[in-house]
Amino acid sequence: MAAGSPRLRPTLRLRLTLLNGVLLVGAGAILVLLAWLLVRDALRPTDELLPGTTVVLADGRTLDAAQWQRQLADSASGELLAKGLGALLAISAVGVVGAYAVAGRALRPLHQVTATARRLGETTLDQRIGYSGADDEVAELADTFDAMLDRITAAFAAQKRFVANASHELRTPLAVMRTEIDVTLSDDEADTDEYRRMATVVRDASERANGLVDALLVLARSEAQTGRRLGRRTECDLAVGTANALSAVRREVERIKLRVQTSLESAPVVGDPGLLDRLAGNLVENAVRYNHLHGRIWVRTGSDGSRSWLVVGNTGFEVDQADVPGLFEPFRRGGQERTGARGSGLGLSIVRAVCDAHGGTVKVLAQPGGGLEVTVTLPCADNLPAVAASAKRRAGP
Repeated sequence: MAAGSPRLRPTLRLRLTLLNGVLLVGAGAILVLLAWLLVRDALRPTDELLPGTTVVLADGRTLDAAQWQRQLADSASGELLAKGLGALLAISAVGVVGAYAVAGRALRPLHQVTATARRLGETTLDQRIGYSGADDEVAELADTFDAMLDRITAAFAAQKRFVANASHELRTPLAVMRTEIDVTLSDDEADTDEYRRMATVVRDASERANGLVDALLVLARSEAQTGRRLGRRTECDLAVGTANALSAVRREVERIKLRVQTSLESAPVVGDPGLLDRLAGNLVENAVRYNHLHGRIWVRTGSDGSRSWLVVGNTGFEVDQADVPGLFEPFRRGGQERTGARGSGLGLSIVRAVCDAHGGTVKVLAQPGGGLEVTVTLPCADNLPAVAASAKRRAGP
């Protein structure tokens, strides 16, 4: 084959046409053969006559009956074969052409799917097939493709929103640092106290930026392991990680005079200890950060032998239950954009990603008087003694 010449591809349309042609020709050939056999068997009128019987034809000729029968059968069979084969060729040609046209029409939505897929790009994700034909398998494929495009579009929109919000969150502390530095350096009368104040502001802003970067890394690490085998699988206890998290926020709890109720029973699990500690830490930190003066926090862990759970609840501002799904979106609080607010805005996003990575679930309930109760459920470690788990991961003082 010469270079650049078109190559005949075994397309689905061509294969359907060939299959229809083969079936049509085969069925026609069988019918012609049956007709030929039936005619030869039917043309035997002299079988019941006596030997030597003659027949007189219309032109006056006298022939032996057996000879006349042979001539009649040969003539009828030949004419039947000739006309039958001619009709078979004509019907086969019409059938193949019709099958090719019908297959092309039936497969037209597939060409639309292919053309749409080729046109798709970041700026053309709004295009859809919009199939309006019969409710068949092709319609199901077209609808499935459109639904997939809807999910991809939503994912791209979420990614753009995430990048924009992350950029905004990072820009805020950087802008604070640059402003403080520029203002202080432009002040010719700035003294040591002023520089010390500037250094304090810059340090706080850098800590905020560093915390956001750490949270982004944890989120990326958690989502990368979702649906895959965890990179680290260690026996640990959610009660131990929760106790460590409560110990880390003790000063803030005392500062805003929160009342903490705990029931930390053994909750053995198998997974990545760093991610599980971050899960417990995020829930406890959120419960403290979004609470109010003289508020309340309740924390429970436990296990029933098949599932282990961690429950963290807190008082605080009111959240509509309809806004709860938005809490799991990065940089959102109460279903609203929350860039510039306290924290990185990735707490529950990380919690959900860690739960997904460990095959668990997370459920959030808005409390009637304000606040939330978050319940995390993970598969329990098989036959894991509570003492062994606690010994491996000791709680802080």
